[in-house]
Amino acid sequence: MAREDRKRKQDNDDTAADGERRGRRDRRPKEEKPAPPLPSEIRNKEKRSEVYAKLKREKKAQKRKLGRERVQAAQRAAELGEQVPEKQVPRTIENTREPDETVCRPDDQELYAGNDADEFNAVLKQVVTPKVLITTCRFNSGRGPAFIKELMQVIPNAQYVNRGTYDLKKVVEYANNREFTSVMVVHTNRREPDALLIINLPEGPTAHFKLSKLVLRKDIKNHGNPTSHKPELVLNNFTTRLGHRVGRMIQSLFPQDPNFRGRRVVTFHNQRDYIFFRHHRYVFEEKEKKVVSKDKKGKASETKTEKHVNCRLQECGPRFILKLITLQHGTFDTKSGEYEWVHKPDLDTSRRRFFL
Repeated sequence: MAREDRKRKQDNDDTAADGERRGRRDRRPKEEKPAPPLPSEIRNKEKRSEVYAKLKREKKAQKRKLGRERVQAAQRAAELGEQVPEKQVPRTIENTREPDETVCRPDDQELYAGNDADEFNAVLKQVVTPKVLITTCRFNSGRGPAFIKELMQVIPNAQYVNRGTYDLKKVVEYANNREFTSVMVVHTNRREPDALLIINLPEGPTAHFKLSKLVLRKDIKNHGNPTSHKPELVLNNFTTRLGHRVGRMIQSLFPQDPNFRGRRVVTFHNQRDYIFFRHHRYVFEEKEKKVVSKDKKGKASETKTEKHVNCRLQECGPRFILKLITLQHGTFDTKSGEYEWVHKPDLDTSRRRFFL
């Protein structure tokens, strides 16, 4: 009897010890599963592509799910007569730009007074008809002549003058004597146009632009051919004092009485201090559309054809991007000229800082 009691007590002690060991094991911190590796950490190209595609699919699915939830929430609010939640505005570099004191305001009287006294006022008020002289650097080849030919079709009253070995100051003097309002110089480097110099006459200013991403008309798919009508000019996002001045300088190259029957549009769109140039024409197409009318039973009873006019844009080319490098007082003078604004690497301190 005593032996059985001892054995039962020993079994109970063993069971308690086992339970205590299990409790200790349960109290140990569980090892977390390692996070899946990023695609950039995977060396195998096929595996990396597979993981990246999977992550992209998951991200798109999550985005679609959130979009559906927002739509459903808006529908529920409209049904219940509640206020519909505001549409979310994505954060972009443009709408989070650094505050700038030089941004033009509609009630800025000083700005309007300056416009009436600046160098472009005579052309913009149609007192003088714009007349542009287009020339090149001394060694012009490659795509330069084709680009100049298309520029002359874009800008009305533009004339090409072969520069030869003449100095640029002599060219400016020649243009002044023949009552040109602007001089445009296309600079080429390694047979490729890479810069554009615009000189306003007779007293300046002079703007030097870097030119990039040039695409000629022949390289644009389904391009159109422009007519000789005066184009409509569109300038976008020239918001600061400097941008306003550059915009007026570009505006002075074109006549201020566009011929809308020609359906031509020339656009200079400023985005993050890059000026995108595009040249389009409106195309109106008349198409027939079959409309089936149904009777009360829902069966098709009669088929009619209705005419619809569709409007679209057709690009005429060329297309290129400009970036302002310098803006100089007066006509071109590299030695004793005064500069209104010069782009320096020190100014690029933030991606959200813009000057135009």
